[in-house]
Amino acid sequence: MTAIDTLKTPSIPRRMACWMYEGMLMFGVVFLAGYLFSTLSQTRNALDNRHALQAFVFVIFGIYFVWFWAKGQTLAMKTWNIRVVDVHGAPITQKRALLRYALSWLWFLPPLAVSWVLALPGREGAVLALGWVAIWAILARFHPQKQFWHDAWAGTRLITWIAPEKPGRMDKRKAGKGSIAAPNQP
Repeated sequence: MTAIDTLKTPSIPRRMACWMYEGMLMFGVVFLAGYLFSTLSQTRNALDNRHALQAFVFVIFGIYFVWFWAKGQTLAMKTWNIRVVDVHGAPITQKRALLRYALSWLWFLPPLAVSWVLALPGREGAVLALGWVAIWAILARFHPQKQFWHDAWAGTRLITWIAPEKPGRMDKRKAGKGSIAAPNQP
């Protein structure tokens, strides 16, 4: 067994829960990016400059994910004890994180493209998108290490990772256990 075999892949439900949490956190990123864009462009109506806003948010998402993935984890990934590494278990570069970002759009682009080509109403497009997300997640079961396929193609993988305790924190925690400080008495 090699060192890379000891890296445990998180379960698909756990990765999807992290994915959903990441989506909730992205509402804040979208809000701030939209506010910044509308302030800088002096856009007063949400439909004005819509395509420029979408491009701006796409770039902001890219900056967010590439930055955090190159550091190992986003906030949602820290919460769920998941880390992104390369196929050898080493931290990924910003270039590889950018490739992963581009390939991660496979979660959304196929149903968006089909919805656009077929001119589907919003509800049907949403059902198609949810169905595709479920299919894309289930396809990970066919990967040898149960990784999502965009990770395999980007040369990355998701692993279970809990940050090691810092020595200073453990000493303080141990010092506080079991000892009750007596009040100062004259």
